[in-house]
Formats: sequence, structure tokens, C-alpha cells
Amino acid sequence: MISALMPTYNRADLAFERGEGAWLYTTDGRRFLDFASGIATCSLGHANPHLVKAITEQAAKVIHVSNLFRVPQAERLAARLVEATFADSVFFCNSGAEANEGMVKAMRRAQAKSGHPERTRILCFEGAFHGRTLGMLSATGNPTYLEGFGERAPGFDHVPLNNMNAVRDAITPETAGVMLEPIQGESGIKAADVRFLKELRTMCDEFGLFLGFDEVQTGVGRTGKLFAHEWAGVEPDVMSAAKGLGGGFPIGAILAREAVAKHLTPGTHGTTFGGNPLACAAGNAVLDVLLAPGFMERVQERAALLDGQLDILITEFPDIFTERRGLGLLIGLRCVPKVGDVLNAVRDAGLLAVAAGDNVLRLVPPLIISKQDCEEGVTRLRQAATHLRAASGAKTPEITS
Repeated sequence: MISALMPTYNRADLAFERGEGAWLYTTDGRRFLDFASGIATCSLGHANPHLVKAITEQAAKVIHVSNLFRVPQAERLAARLVEATFADSVFFCNSGAEANEGMVKAMRRAQAKSGHPERTRILCFEGAFHGRTLGMLSATGNPTYLEGFGERAPGFDHVPLNNMNAVRDAITPETAGVMLEPIQGESGIKAADVRFLKELRTMCDEFGLFLGFDEVQTGVGRTGKLFAHEWAGVEPDVMSAAKGLGGGFPIGAILAREAVAKHLTPGTHGTTFGGNPLACAAGNAVLDVLLAPGFMERVQERAALLDGQLDILITEFPDIFTERRGLGLLIGLRCVPKVGDVLNAVRDAGLLAVAAGDNVLRLVPPLIISKQDCEEGVTRLRQAATHLRAASGAKTPEITS
């Protein structure tokens, strides 16, 4: 008999009843160090006092009113994002997939209202992940995700990441814009080269195309900057955000320059729940923490600490891990055993992580993680690697200098 919950997930047999900082506690009393963060979503960890207070106080006042009325919490959050980014205007929604759908709509409509209604196609990249809606599955292009759901939505072309010649060859008179993640998360923590991002910006300006960044996973402090594209010194025309923006409370956003945003006039786009008082109270609380002086520097320090210790771990266990990838606290360890086996061993060691493509173990701890938590995380990874080595019967490799 089918379960009451649809069988769309292979859920681990863990149920958490409470959390504190980077730690989660199960209903049966076990304690786990959380390097999964709700898939890079719990940016402030668990039970953060400031976030809890903001949500609790707002819930006691008004949770939802719809976008038929002004929402002061949304106005404040939008103004803060505009001040901190390239954007001139912000639209709030509920999720990353919804933000990406809106980003595509914004690029197409801006082209149409600027005299180019034929420009509807979006250039995307192999290995991308943009969400689970029918439209964003087509933008993602992964046949596994598309199987059984009928024909692809039209208007999306795919080329290899970091291949500028392929990009230029794929541009047609119908191309409206380019959409990519600065670092592809789901396919194995694969980064776009800084030079490639700069060349994309130049090419979009040359051909009158819009450059759109999907920063659903890479944004909101995950890489040690508010948004990952800041590391490259390249600004998009439009960008999606979600995940960490609400610290675990559902909220997504489309951030855009005026040239794009001005064409989303009344009736062209909408959402029932997006940008409601409670979601935006959460978003403002997250920004209170992330925009405080020194916070991003601490994220970078924690990332550097983890990078150094993980590199040592790789040298100790070349039969388990072969490579470290990523930026900031978006980290991938490419595995030798099946990543599912590594994930189980890590979980048995009391550490939560996330699998990704290309046999990669994804580590995305809360941004508030302490030095001690970083060291404990690596200790538990070492315990898991030791167990995997013993289970395989392999001998400890000799390490040569």
C-alpha cells in the first residue's frame, strides 16, 4: 500500500525533533553535526535566536495578506537587497524553481517589449540544475529528470560549461539571454571559470542579450560573498535567489536591473504567497546577520580552515577521496567508492551531508559554523573514511612526500 506521503523521496530513517546551531537531535536521542543545512538552506543553522524571534513576533501579528496590498516587510527586504547588489528592483516568490521561471519570463518579456519579440530562447549549460517545474526541467536538460513527463518545454538550448566557442556557435537571432549557475551544485560542484563569466558578460553586451545568474544555491553568503558572482567581478542583468534567504523559511527572489524589471508590469507575473509578511520577516532577519560587519570574512575564514583540513584528509585517504571542489562553504569531495556508500558511512559517523552528481559528496554547513564544528566535521569524515577502508579490506596507502 502506498504511504500517505507520495513516494517522491528516498528518505533516510532519521526524524529530527530539534536543532541548535550546526547540530540536529533525533526523536530517539541521537546527535548529528549538520553539514547538509537542509540542502544549503539553513544559513543561520538551527534555532537561531534572532531568526526565531523575528518569525515568532511576525507570526503573532500577521502572516499573510496577499499582494493586493502593500507589504512593508517586503518593501524593506527589497530595498536592502537593492542596496547590497547590482539590482534595481526585486520580485519575491516562494522557491528557487519559481524564481528561475520568473527570471526566464523576465528576460523574454524584456526582449519583446524592447522590440525583439522573436528573442525567446534561453541558452543554458550541460550539468545545470534549475528546478523541478516542467519549464525548469527543460532548462536543466537532464534526461533522467525529464523521463516520463512528455515533451520538453521549447526555448532552451544547451552547451558545455566553460566553452566560449560553443556558446557563440549556439547564439541565434532568437536567443534572448543566457542562464547559468556560477557554480553548478547538483551535478558535482563544478565552477564556471572567472574568465568564462567575464566573456559571457562581454558577449551579452555585444549581442544585446540578458545575462541571468541562478544563485539559488550559491547565493546569500554561501561562498563567502553575498552572491557568488561577486568573486568574478561580473554583474548579471537578472538573478534568482532562494534557499538561504529565509534561513529555512520558504522564500525566493528575482533581482533585476531596471532594463529588465520595468517590463514586469501589473498582470504580467504574480504569486499568492510570495513576499508575504512572515517570509520577508525571516529574510530581513537573515540579512541582519549576513550584512553585519565581519560576517562574510568569518565565513571565508571557516571555509579556509575546512579547505586546509579536507586537503589533508584527501592525502590520508586517496582510496576514498580524490578531489576537493567548490568555493566558500559550498564544498564537494569527489569519491572513489559510490557516493551513496560514502554518504551512509558519514551518516553513521554522526555527520549529515548531501550527495551530488559526478560521485561527489556535498558539504554545505550553516554559515554560522564554529571552528570547533569545522574540526569535528573533518574528524567524523575521517572516521567514515577509516570505516570504508576497513570494510573494503584495503591496506593503508603509503604517503610519499
